[in-house]
Amino acid sequence: MPKKQEKLVIIDSNALLHRAWHAVPPLETKDGVLVNAVFGYTSLLLKIIQELKPDYIAAAFDLAGKTFRHEKYADYKAQRVKQADEFYNQIPLAYQILEAFDIPIITKEGYEADDVIGTISQIAYDKYPSVQTIIVTGDLDALQLVNERARVFTLKKGINDTIIYDLESVKGRYSLEPKQLIDLKAICGDSSDNIKGVKGIGAKGASDLIKQFGSLEKLYEKIDKADIKERTKQLLIDQKQQAFASKELVTIVRDLPLKWTMESSRLSSFDPEKVYQIFQELEFRSLLGRIPHQKS
Repeated sequence: MPKKQEKLVIIDSNALLHRAWHAVPPLETKDGVLVNAVFGYTSLLLKIIQELKPDYIAAAFDLAGKTFRHEKYADYKAQRVKQADEFYNQIPLAYQILEAFDIPIITKEGYEADDVIGTISQIAYDKYPSVQTIIVTGDLDALQLVNERARVFTLKKGINDTIIYDLESVKGRYSLEPKQLIDLKAICGDSSDNIKGVKGIGAKGASDLIKQFGSLEKLYEKIDKADIKERTKQLLIDQKQQAFASKELVTIVRDLPLKWTMESSRLSSFDPEKVYQIFQELEFRSLLGRIPHQKS
């Protein structure tokens, strides 16, 4: 008999907390502790457990400080506005929620949560052929990780409007393979992360080039004889170094040395009473009825 397919959910925690911070109105405990971001995050966690019914969950977080991308490119994410302290004060509360659910918190100094997610997803793909991976995030950077056993569950608007991307839906939206989205951004850049790409070539032009040549490397291999507009060709030639630097910045790392195992993420190990207690402490009374029973 074929082995039952199980589900691993990997949560892009900083992305979800940011989304909840902006989507949920200010919410304070009786002691004046602001909890709107962690309330929204917790509500999403319960939604994930109820709707996706995962067998395993892991939560990835960014760490404070610079990453290898900042070391390579000083202006990486330089335009990002730092959130208020009231937001960052809620991250330890999210840790408490996850610890109550016995969900492992995975980080790696010098790397982003995306890289942690990419590595766990790759481990699952390489070592656990009976496990389907679902990446839960608030942005679309993770679409490059989609494959026949990995999907992306993302938020379209607020924290309630969601969509799942698989191979077909990625191709349907971009007319590209997931791995080609890296090449797409290498050319058109990403203003949200201050990644320049090739200035003068937008998303459509970049997409047309990747469809025609397949990848950034193949484009430059054939650029001298390429059948493209002279202006576009010159932009690419002049900004070749920038294009490849941008590709390195947007590529999610998939081979970090992580101390993580699939079994450490098994959801059935949590104690519902611990979850109940932390919900009471944070005054999440409206969520008490949504606490799942321990899985057998």
